[in-house]
Amino acid sequence: MLTERHKLVAGKIWEIANRLRGPYRPPQYRLVMLPMVVLRRFDCVLEPTKDAVVAEHARLIAAGTPERAIPKLLSKIVDPKRRRQPLYNTSPYTFAKLLDDSENIAPNLVAYINGFSDTARAIFDRFKFSEQIEKLDASNRLFNIVKAMADVDLHPDAGIDNLQMGYLFEHLVMRFNEQANEEAGDHFTPREVIRLMTHLVYTGEEDVYKPGVYREIYDPACGTGGMLSVSEETIRAGNDKANLGLYGQEYNDESWAICCSDMLIKDEDTDNVVLGDTLGDGKTRDGFPEKKFHYMLANPPFGVEWKDQQKVVAKEAEELGFGGRFGAGLPAINDGSLLFLQHMMSKMHPSPTKGGEGSKIAIIFNGSPLFSGDAGSGPSNIRRWIIENDQLDAIIALPDQLFYNTGIFTYIWLVTNRKPPERRGKVQLIDGTRFFRKMTKSLNNKRNELSDEPGGHIDQLTKIYDNFQDGEKARVCTDEKAGTWEERAVSRIFENREFGFLKVTVERPLRLNFEATAERIARLNEQSTFVNLAVSKKRKDAKAVEAEEADGRALQEAIREMLRTLAGNGLYKDRDRFEAALEAAAKREKLKLPTPIKKAIFAALGERDPTAEICRDSKGRPEPDSELRDTENIPLPPGTALPLPMNFGPDMPNDDLVAAMKPAIDAYIVAEVLPHVPDAWVDYAKTKIGYEIPINRHFYVYKPPRPLSKIEADITALEGEIASLLKGLVA
Repeated sequence: MLTERHKLVAGKIWEIANRLRGPYRPPQYRLVMLPMVVLRRFDCVLEPTKDAVVAEHARLIAAGTPERAIPKLLSKIVDPKRRRQPLYNTSPYTFAKLLDDSENIAPNLVAYINGFSDTARAIFDRFKFSEQIEKLDASNRLFNIVKAMADVDLHPDAGIDNLQMGYLFEHLVMRFNEQANEEAGDHFTPREVIRLMTHLVYTGEEDVYKPGVYREIYDPACGTGGMLSVSEETIRAGNDKANLGLYGQEYNDESWAICCSDMLIKDEDTDNVVLGDTLGDGKTRDGFPEKKFHYMLANPPFGVEWKDQQKVVAKEAEELGFGGRFGAGLPAINDGSLLFLQHMMSKMHPSPTKGGEGSKIAIIFNGSPLFSGDAGSGPSNIRRWIIENDQLDAIIALPDQLFYNTGIFTYIWLVTNRKPPERRGKVQLIDGTRFFRKMTKSLNNKRNELSDEPGGHIDQLTKIYDNFQDGEKARVCTDEKAGTWEERAVSRIFENREFGFLKVTVERPLRLNFEATAERIARLNEQSTFVNLAVSKKRKDAKAVEAEEADGRALQEAIREMLRTLAGNGLYKDRDRFEAALEAAAKREKLKLPTPIKKAIFAALGERDPTAEICRDSKGRPEPDSELRDTENIPLPPGTALPLPMNFGPDMPNDDLVAAMKPAIDAYIVAEVLPHVPDAWVDYAKTKIGYEIPINRHFYVYKPPRPLSKIEADITALEGEIASLLKGLVA
């Protein structure tokens, strides 16, 4: 954590940033100050060996040393024992020397940056710092900013080692991003939310706290690297001898540069942070296609379209299925967050039951992945795949107004393939929506925060997760204005199958009456098959077209006349009897009625009638009435074995599913449907599997409305106040 001394250093840097006001708005300060802080840190670290590096570089060039060998040789001069990542500068400049030539400070600063080792130079390129140098020089601010930063001592000997510098830089990133809060949510997750995620992920993970253990942590949408840094901080707080590999991928240039700066400052492998689109956009792709990780954390974009990735993702899903990342299904095009979860799950180590170490994931979603998509759809199938494979561990509902760019409720999903015995076959839901405190000053949409002091909200929610108790209660504030506190259930435990259901199609028979009235006969003009009798298919011969259309109109009129002969027969309540009468009339009039025309007549002259006889097909089976068709969601009964016997994907055969679940379906229909509609039946071929997680329903507490007498008293009081106000206006 940042010490008070280091907070003073951060405050001084912030004071320097305020000198940018004018050419820059406060949300833009980071464009200058973040790369400037990185540059100053590098300058301090490299200054003691700067002359030796420049001299050795000149000697190596003169000796014709292969270019690929130079970085390693120069790094040894900078730090012969400790530094693992190449960091050096071969230009003649330092901050002090830049100030000696104020007239040429802009080109000299560019030359200074170009003298860095490849990784550092790439970071400044992605910061687009050269553009800021030009702008600072044009506004006559460059010299003063460099001079002020030269007075900030960021050398390790000044008490700022790599870890402390990492904390200082993360603090500055957080503060600058908060200043730019209108866009911070794109790449910045509030630190207290990340701390909650890391506390949850590492709870119960005993191995990670064993001295000397090696663990790899991954964030596929790493932004500025907050989740990786806080994960490292959390683990090292309990095990300073842990060996950690931090991996991430980010598509935004500036966020990638910030993340790599933090990694390079702490002498961690920047090659482990890949620039590019994690899902794949045709130009960039998954940066770690064969890699597996022990822990994964992410706050992927939610509610964001994935059209740019659709071609790559859909192709992988179709060609590789479960051999790729997206075998369970694809979500709606307007929200790709579930794609990131599938991507992360593809990088889990094999479970302990399969001889592996297993993995654990924490990911932030909005409410959509909990319930979006109908049974059998992509989102439902993804939920089904996760739950039926017993990998959904817990979901924690967070308070609203917790993030900078959205005030909506969010949820942390914990996913793992190494559940302890007591959690197997179960999912824990936690209501954390009332665990927050109001901020003294809001930051855009962020008005609430989680307290992270001992015994605060983070500790409380972590303890609830660790306790794993169904019905555990906590005292929470239920009305901020009234200051009302109540004991509420905040933890519920469910069996996996309780989130699943069968969506069955319930049919009812088609019942029609028929009558050849003028009104119904006129409806033939609404039937396309009948109308097309007078439309010629010929195109080139005008006379032939005219003759064919005339014949068609004559046939239409003949059919109408034939139907009028049935007018005196009254109402038919049996389609078979009407069909017989229709065929007899057509035979008398020497008309042939093809099946499509006969169907058009039935549609025009028929009307639904619950008292009519059932319409049946050629095999005597009742025909379903599409207007009376309904569906029932049937919960999976206790004892249901998972996974259910039906493959993933659209239009998959469901014979095995129906065979296994038919007794449960039939029992439900007998109990819940037939007492109300005795003629109903199930179309088993349309049965689908659905999964949803209605977390809010499980914690809903009914509050009865106030008594009418109290409501009436309030209204009377308001009326009195209004009357008094009106008297004042009249006077």
